[in-house]
Amino acid sequence: MPLLEAGALRPDPFVAVADDASLPAPAPVLVSLARLLREAAPLRARNAALGVVLPNDVDPAVLAPLLDRLALVALCFPKHRDGRAFTQARSLRERHGFAGGIRATGHVLPDQYAFLLRCGVTAIELPEGADAAAWDRARQAIPLAYQPAVAGDAAPLGLLRRHVALA
Repeated sequence: MPLLEAGALRPDPFVAVADDASLPAPAPVLVSLARLLREAAPLRARNAALGVVLPNDVDPAVLAPLLDRLALVALCFPKHRDGRAFTQARSLRERHGFAGGIRATGHVLPDQYAFLLRCGVTAIELPEGADAAAWDRARQAIPLAYQPAVAGDAAPLGLLRRHVALA
């Protein structure tokens, strides 16, 4: 599946590896949380990018000891109305200081694109044939927000209303 990253469609550099499959030698891999926790030492020792799929019912604090080695955390959206992954993204950025990539996977709608970016998501896994321009139009549809963004790109509406600049 293509990735929407920085407003453009890009191929996915990570290889999703099943729990019982062997790891490809030099390739960046995306493993399940169960496999990451079970094989933490050998996975940390690999000389390639490492990513993990974090189920939306798991506290991101579980990843805290491993975040320095992770290049990617893929968050799951089983339904478009299940917002737990938004909280996970903010938690990874704000509480745990994760600077790597955060990917939204599953049932994500274009209307959610701006909110995902504000929470710290860097890429969205799109279905084949998705139109990046439609996603970008949806991102630009509502330029104001009530909460501060993780990226800090725009002042929230409450501060704008009071003419207060972000420090």
